[in-house]
Amino acid sequence: MAEHAGRAWSGRALGIQNTAQNAVASATPPILGALIASVGYGPAFTAILTNQAARAVIEAAIAAAEVTDQRYSVAVVDAAGHLNAFARMDGAPHITIQVTTDKACTAAGFGMTTQAWHDFIKDDAPLATGVPAQIDRIVTFGGGIPITAGGHPIGGIGVCGGHWSDDIRIAEAGLAAIA
Repeated sequence: MAEHAGRAWSGRALGIQNTAQNAVASATPPILGALIASVGYGPAFTAILTNQAARAVIEAAIAAAEVTDQRYSVAVVDAAGHLNAFARMDGAPHITIQVTTDKACTAAGFGMTTQAWHDFIKDDAPLATGVPAQIDRIVTFGGGIPITAGGHPIGGIGVCGGHWSDDIRIAEAGLAAIA
């Protein structure tokens, strides 16, 4: 199951394929069947976020952003934090490029939202002081959401351009593309 914000998405909905069974359920729309690929042997599988899936997430997020008066950047990274897809709307501030990719990287690397990071460290002085200052690329405010499959992170989306609460809304809209 892929999970985000209390919602669970089945492998079938994400188009995840178990190589042992070597089939995606026939009810899965063709585009979704190609969005998430599986690699591995035997009954176990490792889901990976394909570029096609990453681009679908980006396109849905940008479509949601276009109806606002803000200009956004959106990044999707793989489980290792490597950039898979990116878009910067005309007029989005240059700094959104880095913040967006850092939010996606934080979400993918830890399997939790960037907003959850704030909640996790806010009441612990050593963490609140040390984490943002000493861990490169970590972001502790909303806009980064992990993409998971089978309970394991396979990537992350990061959005920057509005208030962090607006960034979350745009990121969620992007994830809906692969729900």
